[in-house]
Amino acid sequence: MPDSDPPVLTEAFSTSRDGAGTGLVLAQIDQAAPRGRPILWVQDRRAASEAGLPSIRGIQSDERPILRVTANRAIDALWAMEEGLECNALSAVIGEVWGNPKALDFTATKRLALRSRRSGVPLWLLRPDGVADLSVAAERWSVAALPSLDNTLDARAPGLPLWGAELFRSRGARPGRWVASHDRATHRLDLVAEVRDGAVGTGAGGDAPARPRAVGDGRP
Repeated sequence: MPDSDPPVLTEAFSTSRDGAGTGLVLAQIDQAAPRGRPILWVQDRRAASEAGLPSIRGIQSDERPILRVTANRAIDALWAMEEGLECNALSAVIGEVWGNPKALDFTATKRLALRSRRSGVPLWLLRPDGVADLSVAAERWSVAALPSLDNTLDARAPGLPLWGAELFRSRGARPGRWVASHDRATHRLDLVAEVRDGAVGTGAGGDAPARPRAVGDGRP
């Protein structure tokens, strides 16, 4: 499983239709990033147009205020991320770049990772409608939205959000697929292994049932 300490550069791929990558990244930040310091959120204009602007009222927190920047071009957004990563007064930087612009190449990801490692400020790079290409990112996720849990107080209202999360590259953990949920009250991100088809009936196979667990809880 991924470690509780965030790597210097994490990428999350998703479609711009459901914003699933954004939800998982915010859950990871809520669990792992320092409190009491602001988050710098940088979007290129295409990402802002296709995926929409973040709802600051919905995610704003006294623990981590949001500083938002919209850049005209992907190369300008990457520059803003690099500059933000030089500031260790930030708790994290979120970068959002739509698709696969030419400016976001292997060298650009290496520059971002080096800046992040030097300052200790983690970077989560959202890639709406992007395709995984060469990158130095220590973790790379593919994320899709799932139906939310039932709301016990109002059956017509959505409950806690769920995501289908695939870690398809990691330098410090085994890749895998999980159903992810986030409890904001406890700042806890839980990953449960996806249910696979198997023998009918309990005890028919040797695999133990999947158990909810927090990221980095150390259990095998």
